[in-house]
Amino acid sequence: MLIRFGYDIAVACDAPTPVVTQLTIAADQLKDLRVAENFALTPQIPSTTYTDIFGNACRRFIAPVGELAMWSDSVIEDSGMVDPDATEANVMPVEALPDDILVYLLGSRYCETDRLSQMAWDLFGATPATGARVQAICDYVNRRIRFDYQLARATRTAAEAHQEQVGVCRDYAHLAIALCRCMNIPARYVNGYLGDIGVPLFLPMDFSAWIEVYLGNRWWVFDPRNNIPRIGRIVISRGRDAADVAMITSFGPHWLNRFRVWVFEVDQPSLDGPIQ
Repeated sequence: MLIRFGYDIAVACDAPTPVVTQLTIAADQLKDLRVAENFALTPQIPSTTYTDIFGNACRRFIAPVGELAMWSDSVIEDSGMVDPDATEANVMPVEALPDDILVYLLGSRYCETDRLSQMAWDLFGATPATGARVQAICDYVNRRIRFDYQLARATRTAAEAHQEQVGVCRDYAHLAIALCRCMNIPARYVNGYLGDIGVPLFLPMDFSAWIEVYLGNRWWVFDPRNNIPRIGRIVISRGRDAADVAMITSFGPHWLNRFRVWVFEVDQPSLDGPIQ
């Protein structure tokens, strides 16, 4: 299966402003590209790239006064298979976890494990110590939170999402991550593309957030927002929570003038034809 994906984003600044973006796909998916990412800045300005502590590709530049457009378009090959079933994968004892995984057990900016720990054990302590426990957490989060773009808030934490019972995909992810960590299950936040392939959805396209959980010596995908296996996930970045994977970080004010994302299946590995 071939998937065309990309974005057209424009921001405006009143003064020259340092910016860091995380919009390049993850290194482990670069091998699947069939048309390389065609990144462009308009107006053309110099930029440099680096890799952050979580392995994410970052780009830094100084946005000029006025509007700056960021654009990319590409094609990737996907297996066409839905997310693997992790139901039988075992929760690992903390003492058996690799050193670099332990950070994903700790509380973080948006995932306050200290506020949710007792509730998590009360709700999920009797569930099997396998992926079934993680699925039970995702089922709970999916029922608990009502999706509403109009009520999105960048500062909402996992505990606040649980209390307010409303949010967007990042809130579902934060609450599920926090509850997993409370149960001593490493979990991390994923930002990426997820199209409507294989599902009867026709919503305005956006970037998506889901989670990865460490079970049985590997990472597994879970999606508390959609809560069904999906096709064609394209990862951009991973981190402890949304604070680590911000798509645009500006060190000064900026305004969003345009935001468009596309993800759709194509027949050929080319950029011919209109963007849907």
